[in-house]
Amino acid sequence: MNSGTGSGVFFRPPFYRLFYGLAFCLFTGFAASAQSPGPGISGVLEWDKMEISAQVSLDLGPLGLTLPTGRTQAEELITAEYLALMRPLILSIPVDSSGFVGDHLGDGDFSLFRAESYALSARSTPPAMTADMSRMQAAYTISLQGLSAEFIRHPRPFNPPRILAAAPAAAYTGILIIAGGELPLHGTRRNASVLPCLFPKIWDSNMNLIYDKTMLESRETVMVHYSCEESIFQDNPSGLSPELRALVGDRPLRILARGVYGIRPTDPVIDAEDALTILSAEENRRLLQQGKVVIVLEKDELKNSF
Repeated sequence: MNSGTGSGVFFRPPFYRLFYGLAFCLFTGFAASAQSPGPGISGVLEWDKMEISAQVSLDLGPLGLTLPTGRTQAEELITAEYLALMRPLILSIPVDSSGFVGDHLGDGDFSLFRAESYALSARSTPPAMTADMSRMQAAYTISLQGLSAEFIRHPRPFNPPRILAAAPAAAYTGILIIAGGELPLHGTRRNASVLPCLFPKIWDSNMNLIYDKTMLESRETVMVHYSCEESIFQDNPSGLSPELRALVGDRPLRILARGVYGIRPTDPVIDAEDALTILSAEENRRLLQQGKVVIVLEKDELKNSF
């Protein structure tokens, strides 16, 4: 199983708990699948699309299934095993710098029942045979937006920090934090790439907290969106892709991240002057509450294969 890209051995990408924190339920499941002819799963989590695309497949030969009589049995096997295969992947999605979905089981934020309900919400295509008629495959797509809403619990949003001596600042239509490649990892002498998660915090260079999920005004709002570097170098007046313009408008505040922070390096660190620009104008503070924030990463940092 691929673990995707990362910044080194210590800081692994979001699915590293397939072998560590959730190692038991995953390793035993995949070890069993390696020794048995049951369905297997592969796919990718794409943070720029905020979705998981998975393919469940079944090799008919080892099961002794032949067409056309074995088709119905193969379809039933794929459908029956889908939840067991998808559940550990959902539990291994990173929530923030210190935890994964599976870490919240039993604390009131999440449950195995919710994980299964979430898996069943997937858009799916019916099982179909491969061209060589040796395997049956079914595709599933799950949006991360609904999962994000599960972890928003505050009854009313907290206000972003206020500046006593606010500096004059222009009003922007969104916030772009450009954080691709390796950045200084706060508190260490190492560099690390920003790893996507559902709720990254944003800090300034004085380590003041600028943005976290408690500031969102709606639980249906995604806290941050992710995009690739190509989307900010388009051949048009704004330089932005249509998808990015829909999120942050034509006049976003562009910020170069100065570092990254977290037990897992998920949280961009921005310059204190850029933080002042955000917090000095009420219009810009509202951008945080509305989730009009995009973190721009390199393309291969936005995908986690499994």
